[in-house]
Amino acid sequence: MFALSCKKDKVGYTPTPYELEIPSHFPEMKIPADNPMTVEGVHLGRLLFYEERLSGDNTQSCASCHSIETAFSDPNQFSTGIDGIQGNRNSMALVNLGWQKFFFWDGRAATLEEQILGPVPNPIEMHQSWKDAVAKLNSDVNYRNLFYKAFGEEGIDSTKVSKSIAQFLRTLISGTSKYDIMYKYEYGIPLSSTDQAILSTITVEEWGGYDLFKGINGADCFHCHNGPLMQVQLFSNNGLDATFADPGRGGITGNANDMGKFKIPTLRNIALSAPYMHDGRFTTLDQVIEHYSSGIIQSSTLDPSIEFAFQGGVQLDSEQKSLLKKFLETLTDYNFINNPNFKDPN
Repeated sequence: MFALSCKKDKVGYTPTPYELEIPSHFPEMKIPADNPMTVEGVHLGRLLFYEERLSGDNTQSCASCHSIETAFSDPNQFSTGIDGIQGNRNSMALVNLGWQKFFFWDGRAATLEEQILGPVPNPIEMHQSWKDAVAKLNSDVNYRNLFYKAFGEEGIDSTKVSKSIAQFLRTLISGTSKYDIMYKYEYGIPLSSTDQAILSTITVEEWGGYDLFKGINGADCFHCHNGPLMQVQLFSNNGLDATFADPGRGGITGNANDMGKFKIPTLRNIALSAPYMHDGRFTTLDQVIEHYSSGIIQSSTLDPSIEFAFQGGVQLDSEQKSLLKKFLETLTDYNFINNPNFKDPN
């Protein structure tokens, strides 16, 4: 007789497609073909976003510099890494990243996945080699199982870490502020019953601030901040300095015409994400408004869309400044910052 030996076949696993909830007034989000959204990938990415073992001393996570309470930005002017070293740029808010065309203030990363790979080995941030970070994750059987479920294959590496965090970050969609109701009403986009109720609470002052925001003879903000995303995806020198301690985009391209230009940020949740500008020099919205009203500084690469630069800015009076601020506060999305699916799951 021959003894029959049994070999256990590996159990396969197919990740579950994740259906993004895209607001009705937003464009379609293009998902990379090599990183489809899955329920398992988003779950893993959320865990990793809050995972302190990605840092060299197990004390910092992505969330350390991107707090949900401040719309996933850093309330400090500059973030401090695990070695007590500060950066020289303010951490950008993480919101509606699935529609972004480039990343970081200087646009040096072309994809969200590429951007995520940077902070872990950066010596002034999380300061840990990806080899060591992956080894920590690989020593945890729970993470080994989660990666297997998220990608349908065994193995953990930096690419899978970045892909899963990117999936989670693409779910951080902000589209339910008062501004969204105003935008949909303005463009005849159907309003839900909830939208209708909110519409009735929008004040004359908030509508007046919106008119100022859009007006070329008002605050003239609309050239760089408009549409559902509340940003134009370009680089701009917005008149902060005559000479540039930080070259911005010019430091990446080497082009003199790019010196002092930085990525135009979204204004979504702007009332929550102080301090402002690439170097966090302004601590309040009032200071930001004053900059565009009277503080514009001329330089060779100044954005030509700042039409009143010759007189230092748009020269708003105190009432106009107040109205503009009231409108900017309509961009706060309380559903976004209170979404339980975005919070630390631990």
